[in-house]
Amino acid sequence: MAGGIARDIRDGQLKKYLLQPIDMLSYLVAYRVAHKVAYIAMSALPYALLFWLCRDYLPPWPDWGTFAGYVASLFLGFLIGFYFESMIGMIGFWFLEVTSLLYVIGTLTFFFSGQMFPFELLGSPWVEILGAMPFKYMAYFPAMVFLGKVEGPALETELLIQLAWAVVFFVASRWLYRIGLRRYSAYGG
Repeated sequence: MAGGIARDIRDGQLKKYLLQPIDMLSYLVAYRVAHKVAYIAMSALPYALLFWLCRDYLPPWPDWGTFAGYVASLFLGFLIGFYFESMIGMIGFWFLEVTSLLYVIGTLTFFFSGQMFPFELLGSPWVEILGAMPFKYMAYFPAMVFLGKVEGPALETELLIQLAWAVVFFVASRWLYRIGLRRYSAYGG
């Protein structure tokens, strides 16, 4: 998505959002939500079959309170990922070519979010350092909630911190978009 935003800025396609009464970030979040819903709907049956076949090797299904926390953490993780990526795409207002930078940031985000392996494998002090970053809320934290490793008051506290990061990235992406539009100039038809 960040590459698409940067490409739209560079190629002048951003003007379609400026000429129509559509907010670019609202449109993109709606587009991404629709994509996720379609993906989940299409992959639900194969994943259900896989989980059923591997049920002896997987932990038990969490209780309803933990599952509600898991769903909330997934939604907030989605928002953190979306608005972080949109912030990175806004770099296109200042630089023409950002593909290499996007690749490096994407790779680091993949690592820092805990998608490669659990943070505990790194040991101290890396667990504390990576745990203080917002990226853990994109993948690692929802997985820990689902597995029941974060419960009760700790879950509530972590969800509030995750909400705070989502708000920070939302405000920052809106701010970067607004100041980027001041620099933006498109030519041609």
